[in-house]
Amino acid sequence: MAGRMTRAAGLSAALLTGAAQAATVTFQTSEPSGRALDSVVVTLLPVARGALPPPRPASIEQVRKTFVPLVSVVQTGAAVEFPNNDTVRHHVYSFSASKVFELKLYAGTPARPVVFDKPGVVVLGCNIHDRMLAYIMVADTPWFAVSGDDGTAKVADLPPGDYLLQAWHPRRLGMPDLPPRPIRVSADMTEPVTVDLKP
Repeated sequence: MAGRMTRAAGLSAALLTGAAQAATVTFQTSEPSGRALDSVVVTLLPVARGALPPPRPASIEQVRKTFVPLVSVVQTGAAVEFPNNDTVRHHVYSFSASKVFELKLYAGTPARPVVFDKPGVVVLGCNIHDRMLAYIMVADTPWFAVSGDDGTAKVADLPPGDYLLQAWHPRRLGMPDLPPRPIRVSADMTEPVTVDLKP
């Protein structure tokens, strides 16, 4: 009994130590002029590829003939729900190389979520309402964020280590990817991210 208690205490201490080591990285995203930039996707891909946490499910709603949120990021393999909260039916689709799918005219929530099993950018549309548009970045990592109106994006619970930082913005669609840059995480930190929206 005493041995089991000692092992349990040791496991608890290890878990607490691991939790204490996890860091939060705050990204300040901006254009080259210094103006804060919203809707920037930042992803952190671990250099040492070990076992990753399983992908978390996500939801992209349809509200007042608009996709909410406009920009999402999910881990490869994530299941995404597309609830229709409008009083009209929608026909959600994508012809993107990373995911081709259709949810034909429907109200409410489709019976099955859509699984995004290939990394890359997915552009969403509605066959009925042409102005409806949204973007999903599918990334091979569980550590990511999207910047808000003030240009801030936070990635929490990040294990210490070496990562490749990648940034993307919807206005760069069709443009070459920005080069990833290495970043070493050992404690809470703030990192600037500059995104040029011009070709």
